[in-house]
Amino acid sequence: QVQLVESGGGLVQAGGSLRLSCAVSGRTLSRYTMGWFRQAPGKEREFVGRIIWTGGLTAYADSVKGRFTVSRDNAENTVYLEMNSLKPEDTAVYYCAATLIAGARTTASYNYWGQGTQVTVSS
Repeated sequence: QVQLVESGGGLVQAGGSLRLSCAVSGRTLSRYTMGWFRQAPGKEREFVGRIIWTGGLTAYADSVKGRFTVSRDNAENTVYLEMNSLKPEDTAVYYCAATLIAGARTTASYNYWGQGTQVTVSS
């Protein structure tokens, strides 16, 4: 089992920044891909970005490319989502997830999920 706990959400003005953290426990992560997803009210959960733990290769949704960065800290077993130039349309609950499917980008591909953290961007 893999346990994921997100933190760092909050209220921020448009143009501001936030950094989300996802503390991971339970397994050695070298074989995992870690993803970030978000879900706005009334919308489906969507892919934001992901990192392959070994090697650190990242990928992003077009809507966040150039503004968001996914990284990981091997020593702390933590994954981060750095969000800059935030827009009101970034408002959502953000989830961290884990999968053994390398490079996965779909919600169905991820087996383990955190509880989510709310990000609200005011205009």
